[in-house]
Amino acid sequence: EFSLAVLFNKHITKWKSSYDGRKDEPISLPVRFPLVLAQGVEGIAVGLSTKILPHNFNELIKSSIAILNEKPFKILPDFQTGGMIDPSQYNKGKRGGRIRVRSHIDIIDKVTLRIKSIPYGVTTLSLIDSIIKANESGKIKIKHIEDNTAEDIDIIISLIKGVSPNVTVDALYAFTNCEISISPNCCIIVDNKPEFISVNDLLKISTAKTVKLLKEDLEYNLSTFQKQWHKLTLEKIFIENKIYRDIEKCESWDSIISVISNAIKPFENLLKLEVTDEDIASLTEIKIKRITKYDSLKENEKLSNIVKEIQITENNINNIKDYSIQYFERLLEKFGKEKDRKTEITSFDSISVRRVVVADQKLFFNND
Repeated sequence: EFSLAVLFNKHITKWKSSYDGRKDEPISLPVRFPLVLAQGVEGIAVGLSTKILPHNFNELIKSSIAILNEKPFKILPDFQTGGMIDPSQYNKGKRGGRIRVRSHIDIIDKVTLRIKSIPYGVTTLSLIDSIIKANESGKIKIKHIEDNTAEDIDIIISLIKGVSPNVTVDALYAFTNCEISISPNCCIIVDNKPEFISVNDLLKISTAKTVKLLKEDLEYNLSTFQKQWHKLTLEKIFIENKIYRDIEKCESWDSIISVISNAIKPFENLLKLEVTDEDIASLTEIKIKRITKYDSLKENEKLSNIVKEIQITENNINNIKDYSIQYFERLLEKFGKEKDRKTEITSFDSISVRRVVVADQKLFFNND
């Protein structure tokens, strides 16, 4: 439902021929949402790479609204795997910045630790492997590790008696994948050229594109309403003024077109669009049953409703910023539930490797 709401609109999609020329396919989808920032993306091209981290759905929408209201905003990564981040060196996701990501580790008792989340890009398997390797190399000392992960992360670490759980937690951050450092690199294509920008600038570009696409959609709707009004008004003129009777004696198609065209000319001041030969041809296709059962009151009501739609659409186009804000607010209301931030924003103290490494030297006494 969300994809249909923000990703696809066949009327404003730019199309091209498929590889065999038999069908059309989209050049790109008219995305009216900062999807690349919500999902994150990573890739490598010739001499270029990009690494954009995922961000929180609701925070992105609120920030887009802030951009339209010309207010300050701030966006930080948010990972589905939870965990904690220290964004002090994030540098708005630009090249050269970095972000530290940690697992949540709880001390259950003096001999038991529980890992409740994993850093972005790390699996439970790779996390456990890194803990086992650190244990085998003597950097930490654990007795046993058990993976109870189901819907939520749940890894239990049993410690050897006498080993400090606090020091072990610090050692897990220092020597295992319980803490990793991610270097973002926001590189995108702007006007067919790669550019290294910040995630803030990327969101501004995305928001401006959303406004542009919303306006294109409104303009298409306005054109549709105007054509509907034009068609119904022509039919009204044709039937109420009994122009159909004037063509009964016509002997050729050209004469029919000419008679109808001349009969409509006095009413052209009532119309907003030019009357084309196609319009006149469509009048000749009106069935007798429709003419005999024509209800002016009902048709006037239809025209009145279309006029209201035209006025609403024109007002939205003229106030496109307010309309765009309302669009984002509707997305927030409809799809923003249960999309709260999962990654805790905090700051990490530096861990001294010398302090947390397990002393593993043996001392011998020579009694001689």
